[in-house]
Amino acid sequence: MANVEIYTTMMCPYCARALSLLKSKGADYTEVDVTLRPKVRRAMAERAGARSVPQIWIDGRHIGGCDELHALDAAGRLDPMLAQSAR
Repeated sequence: MANVEIYTTMMCPYCARALSLLKSKGADYTEVDVTLRPKVRRAMAERAGARSVPQIWIDGRHIGGCDELHALDAAGRLDPMLAQSAR
């Protein structure tokens, strides 16, 4: 399985939607809640080039947010990414 990281905040509908898709795929993921963690959120923003959540990485590749995750799924590209062995 791929190594999936997702940065979220509480009460974020886009985060919930992205998490729901990952769960429906049976993906193992590491969730990092940045709600009350400004240093971690700054590090996420520097890494992603964006402050919005969710921010998602699959095997170290920055996917983007919820819309990009769903677009990968709609294009049939998410399942193969999730099935890859972590490098």
